[in-house]
Amino acid sequence: MLVLTENTTLIELKTAKPTGLGMTQLGIPVLDSTLVKKGKLNEFLQSTADGKVGRRYQNIRVTAVKTAEGGIESAKVFLQFEAFGDDNVPVGANGGYTVALLSSADALLTLPASSLFLPYGRAWYENQAVFDVPLEVFDKADQLQLTVNTDQVRAI
Repeated sequence: MLVLTENTTLIELKTAKPTGLGMTQLGIPVLDSTLVKKGKLNEFLQSTADGKVGRRYQNIRVTAVKTAEGGIESAKVFLQFEAFGDDNVPVGANGGYTVALLSSADALLTLPASSLFLPYGRAWYENQAVFDVPLEVFDKADQLQLTVNTDQVRAI
């Protein structure tokens, strides 16, 4: 049985303008007070225990938003990416991924683990998650840490 090893990457979050198609597609209410931080990573790989590429993640986009809806201020982090299963499929439920927000090297908040949407190997699948975060965490966060968890897979 093959094992995909845990791998972690950091994505820098930079202040951005609250405009663009991405904001519209996510349904974000844009007000004069809306604050946005964005980050992007083109490709991230997860290897098997023997060092071969076992899963690919591409077009990783992070959009963190602080805005108000119905007069209540809130903050959310949107994570979007494409996943490719290469020549393997998970054995049972997949290992998924974990997200944390950091300020420099200091962990601010670890968000709930999420399952990866990857029903078949040898195909690309769009994945998307949204997390509510405390306002003070949004204010301090300057990096998102993405960890893809260990996963048992079988070759196809």
